[in-house]
Amino acid sequence: MFQTTIRPDQELSAIDPKLAWSAWEATNQEPWDARRVRHLMRRGGFGANPSEIKQLVDAGPAKAIDSLLGKSKSQSLDAFEQESAQIGSAVLAGSSIDSIAAWWLHRMLHSPSPLVEKMTLFWHGHFATGADKVNDTELMVQQNKLLRDHALGDFRQMVHAVSKDPAMLLYLDSASNRKTHPNENYARELMELFCLGEGNYTEHDVQQLARCFSGWEIRRKSFRFNPYQHDSGLKKLLGQEGIESGEEAIDAVLAHRSMPTFISGKLVRFFVFDEPNPTAEFLEPLADVFRRSNFTIEPLVRTILSSKLMLSDWSIGKKVRSPIDFVVEWMRNLQMTTNLDRLAKGLEGIGQALFNPPNVKGWDGGRAWINSSTLIGRSNLIVDLLREPATRFGRTDLDAWVKSERLTSQSQWLEWLETSLLSVPLNASDKERLQSVVASSDVGLDARRKLLVALSQNPKFHLS
Repeated sequence: MFQTTIRPDQELSAIDPKLAWSAWEATNQEPWDARRVRHLMRRGGFGANPSEIKQLVDAGPAKAIDSLLGKSKSQSLDAFEQESAQIGSAVLAGSSIDSIAAWWLHRMLHSPSPLVEKMTLFWHGHFATGADKVNDTELMVQQNKLLRDHALGDFRQMVHAVSKDPAMLLYLDSASNRKTHPNENYARELMELFCLGEGNYTEHDVQQLARCFSGWEIRRKSFRFNPYQHDSGLKKLLGQEGIESGEEAIDAVLAHRSMPTFISGKLVRFFVFDEPNPTAEFLEPLADVFRRSNFTIEPLVRTILSSKLMLSDWSIGKKVRSPIDFVVEWMRNLQMTTNLDRLAKGLEGIGQALFNPPNVKGWDGGRAWINSSTLIGRSNLIVDLLREPATRFGRTDLDAWVKSERLTSQSQWLEWLETSLLSVPLNASDKERLQSVVASSDVGLDARRKLLVALSQNPKFHLS
């Protein structure tokens, strides 16, 4: 009998790929309710507050994804972009990497199109560059805007744009690629990390691709082609003869059969589950969507977010929250504002420094986010934010905000936090442990704040 549902306990290898990526539909067992909306908003954005959740339950899955994209919010989106541009200009004047990280955190917290910011974060980890090496905040912001502009658009246009982006040219030494001394760094990473994956190219392909990019330089913080430093001879790349320019070479890489599967797999691991690595066969329905859309990213992302695998109970708790997911969702749900420069520094301390991924591979994600040090660091960051004088909840203090939400007891407060912030519910022993931690804690906070800190120490809080 043909399977029509995905059981939460099924192994990935036992799930039919066509079923996994078909459109999810509500059933009595899996209704479109507040819990499922929270799951979608958590994965496709940075969470949502209770009033937003209620509206999206009434709207349905397709409209919820539209909401993540900011569709039908043109006026608020325009106003937000004007505000963000003003903040960005002021931040650039200071030339501080912490300040531009704070500017981006402001966007994540307040953007009417959170999926665009989430995808910008994805591409920042995919086409990873670091301010430590680039050493120019203007170029890092310029690249950030490039990734945002292309976040859900034509993947091929994005790769061409990234390849000529000054921050990338500096980070992977492409700006010093000369015909007499070809630099292979960008050529290798374009194939291995950005488009094709390991095993889909040879060392000869790397050498030929590097020749194609010779003469690509930077002048006055913009891309410049220097024909005198370009190797104009014909090259053979990935089985294609007669390639001369860098642009032709990028097209040859993008035409490789492994590209749509590789990109689909990266997005599945970002949105749906951390492990195991999906097979090419499992990803084929998504790769086919990507091909049929002429490699436009939005249809692929929509298919993933609206799929049976994504919206079924199977995917709940299958990802570890990144530091940014952990903090930004927490803040959005609690209508919290704080010192974002300090927050950016705090995120660096627990493993996710915006504009400074650890290396060209970006962040490993998944279980790599969590160890004994980062768990303590996450809890300490919550304590720091609660003690920060600039921290507000709904423009007031936490006690007044909780009172406005009619949460009169500690048990009601815990229930609200569990419902709003946790993917995996607490059991009785979890709640007993939380109460004992609150009773014995000496962090110098009142019981309500102690509960927030104690909850951040529970492993379930870090699952999405």
